[in-house]
Amino acid sequence: MEGEARKPGERRLQILQTLAAMLQEPQPEKITTAALAARVGVSEAALYRHFSSKAQMYEGLIEFIEQTLFGLIARITADTDTPAAQVEAILAMLLNFAAKNPGMTRVLIGDALVHENERLQKRINQLHDRIEAQLRQCLRLSNDPAHAEFSAPLANLLQCVVVGRWHQFAKSGFVRAPGGDLDLLLARLLAAHPA
Repeated sequence: MEGEARKPGERRLQILQTLAAMLQEPQPEKITTAALAARVGVSEAALYRHFSSKAQMYEGLIEFIEQTLFGLIARITADTDTPAAQVEAILAMLLNFAAKNPGMTRVLIGDALVHENERLQKRINQLHDRIEAQLRQCLRLSNDPAHAEFSAPLANLLQCVVVGRWHQFAKSGFVRAPGGDLDLLLARLLAAHPA
């Protein structure tokens, strides 16, 4: 298997996909490079030809998450007419992303990063901050300037709801759907926000 000719980046992508698949096991063990190499069907040395460290592998997953989420957020804000609809679409997308990518959810909540380099958790924290900033921007655009001070706490609350739902999903062994009753919840939360 190791000797097969591959396009540049193909093995790297296979390694990241395998890592993500290992992370979506309901009760995962700490992922070692030996276990990852065995699952990919290569030697540990082959892993290190593509990534200098396990932290760099997690950084690859985080880059994928960032590109995907912020690409979708950009599309939502460009294609959705009202700021309130943008907020609803962004929240639904964040929860659907988790449902479709359980392993990535463990990265998003930092669960998979516990015994890894602390810079990875800082990067996830920055990703959360960027999402909250985007929600805050949408909320600011949707309300009367007299109520602008409410946008920041509401954006924070909505971000907390998303992260909480991600946690419940991961901690339930990926059984409890992250998007359950989202429409009802948003109707109540956004009704409190002056349009």
